This record gives sequence, structure tokens and C-alpha cells, in this order.
Amino acid sequence: MNMEQSTKMRSGKGFIAALDQSGGSTPKALKLYGIEESEYSGEDQMFDLIHGMRTRIIKSKSFGGDRVLGAILFEGTMDRAIDGMPTAQYLWEKKSVIPFLKVDKGLADEADGVQVMKSMPELDKLLAKAVKAGIFGTKMRSVIKQASASGIKAVVAQQFEVGRQILAAGLVPIIEPEVDIKCPQKAEAEEILKAEILAELAKQPADQPIMLKLTLPEADGFYSELVSHPSVLRVVALSGGYSRDESNARLSRNKGVIASFSRALTEGLSAKQSEAEFDAMLDSTIASICAASIT
Repeated sequence: MNMEQSTKMRSGKGFIAALDQSGGSTPKALKLYGIEESEYSGEDQMFDLIHGMRTRIIKSKSFGGDRVLGAILFEGTMDRAIDGMPTAQYLWEKKSVIPFLKVDKGLADEADGVQVMKSMPELDKLLAKAVKAGIFGTKMRSVIKQASASGIKAVVAQQFEVGRQILAAGLVPIIEPEVDIKCPQKAEAEEILKAEILAELAKQPADQPIMLKLTLPEADGFYSELVSHPSVLRVVALSGGYSRDESNARLSRNKGVIASFSRALTEGLSAKQSEAEFDAMLDSTIASICAASIT
């Protein structure tokens, strides 16, 4: 683990940019960016365009380590370069932004009110590649749809089991058990989730800390015990379908939790904007998310 990066992630002011849309979510991300599906054909061209969008964000003068602590990449972005430099190296050396890698292979079908992660037989190979590329940590997502005690227990057990495999490889896992914002018993699901996380953290040594990425909770300050837990490096929040304004408002009411927004970060950015327009839009977005993160 890079200690300089670890210190910055623990105590730095700012948020994490989630730039990790992969195959399934890329067409939607491009459409919001003003590029219609009719404007490209095939996966290669699609990934070229999304890399172009991410490169434009990362290279923007508005995007830097003073407000953006880290960025989550998808494997295809890690494998590519910005100005001839591998993306993760560019983020840290040119922008002082800590690089993370999304490692999950998507979600299994819903069962028992949740979607656990699909199995990851190639994970060790991917983690070795990530270490070599200068990645600091990873991210993996499960989804909780119902306040199912047994389902939530299964989600958290899987996340921590894989998280410990990631720690053993020398990387810091972001554990992401997302509670669907449409969950009919969202507050109840969050109660169960917090109890399960605390039970796992009781077994987690403080010198092997994990990170948590959680849905913005119904009760303000609900995750404060996790924020102050010695085995948690940082608690970050996903926007989860809330608008940027709603996400920022909820975030500002949860002291110590910082943003890790994806769609809420790119909202309002367009391929058709001039550099000045694009930089100004990104600057105001980053300023608003950063302000909500440091409350």
C-alpha cells in the first residue's frame, strides 16, 4: 500500500470520481454526454468514445487532487493511456488523484431480495495486473432490493470475503453493498446492513483497513460509527439515481461521508461543449460535490 496515497485518502478533503461505467452502462453514459448510439458502431468505437470523454474530464484544468481525491476506473480505462502515459500513472503523477479499479464482473440474478456479485475466477490475475499498473484500491458492487436479513447477510459476507482477498494482494477494497433507493423498506434495510458491516469490521484488523461505498441513508448521520471505525479508511457515498442536487443535499447532512458519484458527476457535460464551456460546467459540478463532501 502506498502510504502517501493512504494518508491522503484517510484525511484529504474532496471526493472520489466514479469513471467506471463498463459495457452495459456505457451507451447510457454516452447518450447523457450527447453522443447517440447512431453515431458509433461496435464496442471498440463505443469504448474509444467513452475513453475520450474520460480523458477530457481527467485532463480538464478543473479536475485535480485538490478537490478530487481519487478516481475509479474500469479495466479498459486502466489498460489505456492519456498522452502516452498509462491512465493510473497519469492520474497520480500529473493530477495527484488516487487510482482505483472496478473489479466485479456484474451482478447475479436477484435472489432473497438481493443481487450478490457474479463469481470472479480471474480476480487474482486482475489484482496482480492492477498492482503493476499503480492502482491503489478496488471497487465492487452488490445490490440490496429488499430488507431481507438473510440476503443482506449474504451480500456483506461475500463482499468482505472478496475484500480480504484484495487486501492480501496489497490493494484497498471499496466494499459497495448498495441499497436500491427504490427499496420499499430502505431504512430497515440500512439498519440490517449496518449491523452486518459492524460484525465484519469487528474481525478486521485496523492495519488492514477497508473502504465502504454506501447509498445515502434515510436517517442523517446514520453511518457515523462506520466513519469513525478504526478499520475503515473512508466512507464514500454513491448517488444511486438521486439527482446531483438531491445527492449533494443528502451528503451534506452526513458528516464525514464523502461523495463517489458517477452520473451526478457527469450530469450536464456534453461532447458538443467547447473546452471553456466544458471546463466551467465541470468546475461548478466538482465545486458543489466537494462542498457537500467536506461538511
